[in-house]
Amino acid sequence: MADIEETESIEEHDPFADLTDDELDAMAEEEDAGKAFGMLAMDDVPAGFRSGFVALVGRPNAGKSTLLNACLGEKVAITSPVAQTTRRRMRGVVNREDCQIVFVDTPGLHKPQDSLGGELNKSALAELADVDVVAFLIDATKPIGRGDAWVAERVSKSPAVKILVLTKLDRAKPEQVAAQLTAAHELMHFDNEIVTSSVEGFNVDSFCNLVASYLPEGPRWFPAGMKTDESDEMLVAEFIREKVLMLTREEVPHAVGVVCDEMTYKKGGSVLTLHATIFVERDGQKGIIIGKRGSMIKKIGTEARHDLERIFGCTVFLELEVRVKPNWRSDVREIRRLGYAADE
Repeated sequence: MADIEETESIEEHDPFADLTDDELDAMAEEEDAGKAFGMLAMDDVPAGFRSGFVALVGRPNAGKSTLLNACLGEKVAITSPVAQTTRRRMRGVVNREDCQIVFVDTPGLHKPQDSLGGELNKSALAELADVDVVAFLIDATKPIGRGDAWVAERVSKSPAVKILVLTKLDRAKPEQVAAQLTAAHELMHFDNEIVTSSVEGFNVDSFCNLVASYLPEGPRWFPAGMKTDESDEMLVAEFIREKVLMLTREEVPHAVGVVCDEMTYKKGGSVLTLHATIFVERDGQKGIIIGKRGSMIKKIGTEARHDLERIFGCTVFLELEVRVKPNWRSDVREIRRLGYAADE
C-alpha cells in the first residue's frame, strides 16, 4: 500500500504532466541536439560573459590548423604541407575569464576529385550556417584565384560576422600583403580584417580578441579545462596520419586513412597501449609505408608516439598495421567508417 501511495504522490507533482505530446517531443529534440553537440551549457559565468562559435575556413593550406593550435597555445590539430591534411571538423576551445571561444577547424575547400573530397567540402560548408563568426583565411604568399573566389561566394551567404584573416605574414613581403588585401576586398565585403603569423605568434591574441568582440553574451558551452571535443581514438589516428604525410613520398599521403582499433590503459593509467591500422589503396603504397626491413613504419610509429605521450601524459606503446583497401576514397561507406564523412 505504501508503494502505491508514493507513486501517486510523484505523479501529482510531475512537472511534465500538463505538457502536450508535441511539447514533450520538442523538449526531447532540444536535449538530443545539445548531446549531439557534445556540450551542456555551464552557468558559472560572470555577468557580460561572451561565448560562441568561430569557423576557420579557406583554401587548403591557408593555415587554419596552424592558427587553431596557436590560439590554443598547444598542438591539437595536425598540420603538414600536404593539401587536405584536415579531414574532419575539429572544435578547439579557448577559455578566458570573460569569454569562451569555440574555434571550428574545417577541411580546406577545393574542387573535389573523388567522394572523399566531396565529403570534405560538405563538412566545411555545413559550418557556415551554424556559427557566430566566419574567419576566412587567405595565404598572404599565394595569389588569390578562382578557388578563393569560389570560397568567398559561399562565405558571403553565411549570416555570421565575416572576418578576413591574412595568414603567413612571416613569409610575405609588404607589397604582397598590400596586394592580397586589395584583391581580397574585391572578392566580398568583410566586417573586419587582420593579418597574422601563427608561426611567430604575431596578432594571434589580437585575433582572439577580435572574434570575441563579435560573440554574443552566453554560457560556457564546454568545461573550462577542455581544449578539444575530439575523441582520444581520433586524436591517435590523426597524429599517426600526420607522420605518414610528413615522412612518405608524394603518391602516398592522399591515399592514407588511419583507424585506432584498440586503446587500453595499464598499470593504473601510467601506460597506454595502442593498436592502429593504416589503410592505403595499392600494394606499392603499402611497401612505401613499411619501408625497407620495416624502417619507415618504425619511424612513423616512433614520431607519432612522442606526440601521443605529450597529449596523454603517459608512456605509450604503439603497434601499427598496414592494409590495402582499393579505391576507398571513392567508397562513401569506407569514408564514413574511417570518420571522414560529413556529419549528417
